[in-house]
Amino acid sequence: MKIAVIGTGYVGSVTGACFAEMGNTVVCVDKDERKIAQFESGKAPLHEKGLDELVVKNLKNGTLSFTTDFDGAVRGSDILFIAVGTPPSEDGSADLSHVLAVADGIGSCMDHELIVVDKSTVPVGTAALVSGRIAAKLAERGEDIPFSVVSNPEFLAQGTAVKDFLEPSRVVVGSDDPKPLETMRELYGPFMRREGRFFAMDAKTAEIVKYASNCFLAVKISAANELANICSKAGADYENVRKAMGADPRIGEAFLYASAGFGGSCFPKDVKALIRTAEDLGYDARMLRETLDTNERQKHVLGGMVADRFGDDLSGKVFAVWGLAFKAGTDDMRESPAIPVVNDLIAKGATVRAYDPEAMHMAKTPDYFGDNPSIAYFDDKYEALEGADAMLLVTEWKEFRTPDFDRIREALREPVIFDGRLLYEPKRMADLGIEYRSIGR
Repeated sequence: MKIAVIGTGYVGSVTGACFAEMGNTVVCVDKDERKIAQFESGKAPLHEKGLDELVVKNLKNGTLSFTTDFDGAVRGSDILFIAVGTPPSEDGSADLSHVLAVADGIGSCMDHELIVVDKSTVPVGTAALVSGRIAAKLAERGEDIPFSVVSNPEFLAQGTAVKDFLEPSRVVVGSDDPKPLETMRELYGPFMRREGRFFAMDAKTAEIVKYASNCFLAVKISAANELANICSKAGADYENVRKAMGADPRIGEAFLYASAGFGGSCFPKDVKALIRTAEDLGYDARMLRETLDTNERQKHVLGGMVADRFGDDLSGKVFAVWGLAFKAGTDDMRESPAIPVVNDLIAKGATVRAYDPEAMHMAKTPDYFGDNPSIAYFDDKYEALEGADAMLLVTEWKEFRTPDFDRIREALREPVIFDGRLLYEPKRMADLGIEYRSIGR
């Protein structure tokens, strides 16, 4: 099939590369010439495992291309995916300006029947809005060209997005017209060798599935963190609580791990958007609001543990921070727990020596820490420890799981570790002569 993907963020680029991998002819569109040039060179301007390999392979095969020519992509495709950003507005609602601008562009230049697919995470009713905008532009041109608008939410986790797309747990497609549903079923057929994972429904229901999924997972994470904090106060070990709870099939193991809070581009944004949608419908989603409040408090727990140990005045203290990305496997720092952790330390007078295998270039931008003189960055995690009073572990990168603890102990002024991910065993730390403090213990 001939496919156009509008937007080359991690959703758009992964969508385009994976459809090309299955033999479709795909063109990915972005107005940012710099990004297009990077993709054409075979190097994605974002860190996503396996993406570069797919881009290089399918550029070579001729099944994948990148362009700034929006009109040409629309006219050359049969299925068009909208995969642009929907950032939160000040009131928490999803900003649909980019999505609707794409819809206007489609209606202004399309010249044949087209299936338009909302791949962006959008609130209930967006398919109808997109359809209306396309129809209005066609009417302005005096054209009567048939088209369909389909909702097809993405379920990609940053760091495993390529694998998630190639081996989907489910594909959700929503349309009030059965014809495009069959085309979408055919398009996703190569990814669905195992039956029972394609879910066809109406557009509004499909639109809410993504929000419902992310909100439920956010609630589960916040519940896990609340339980971990209670365990810490009670002198219990949340790791054992988690394992016993997770053995119950009604609860399951996933998303029960305690942490310094959730972040990223999806969970916080989607919870806020569903709260706003509920308000517009006259419903107060109180549990979702409390989920966000709980998460914001959780991001300050690690800093509070440092203050309990070293005091509220951290002037002259130096702390090594391992992990800046909101999760392992990505360079994304949006809503990362590391941001308040670092800011809390600096606000109390401390300086920070930071290491992250992928996200340090993001941390240095004005969106995050910029050129803050209280932060130094190191390309080696052990070098970041030199002369620090303690180490804080924030992101669960694999390389942090079994480090050289002798080097850690020798590098630190005091052998103190604050673990925001419960990666290490307390007895093992005690045997090594390391003072170990972690969330949930």
